[in-house]
Amino acid sequence: MATTHTLGRRKKSVARVFLQEGKGQIEINNKPYQEYFSTKTLHYKVQQVFLLTETEGQYDVKINVQGGGITGQAEAIRLGLSRALCEVNPEHRLKLKPEGMLMRDPRAVERKKYGFKKARKKDQFSKR
Repeated sequence: MATTHTLGRRKKSVARVFLQEGKGQIEINNKPYQEYFSTKTLHYKVQQVFLLTETEGQYDVKINVQGGGITGQAEAIRLGLSRALCEVNPEHRLKLKPEGMLMRDPRAVERKKYGFKKARKKDQFSKR
């Protein structure tokens, strides 16, 4: 089987996912995903797509991810994996779409405005 290449994005993070049949190894930036992500929550986010589609241990995944924080990177990886599995087998779409795995989350940090302390925070108003 040829390698499937997809992209996943979240906030400022961009994940390039390369999926091919194998033994279930997941490498993120040339490290095992357990070493790259320290918390169990982030491990689950990476594995969630495989758990939903019941394809654990069937694919080897190499991921290049950059930008943003670790949570944004984990969610970008999850979207990239979802898209890759749907390319490999279109039937996975029926399981992933209701869970929201194929939807890009558009939420990002709002920019700071001139004259404000933050995006919306202003100086305290003084009447007198």
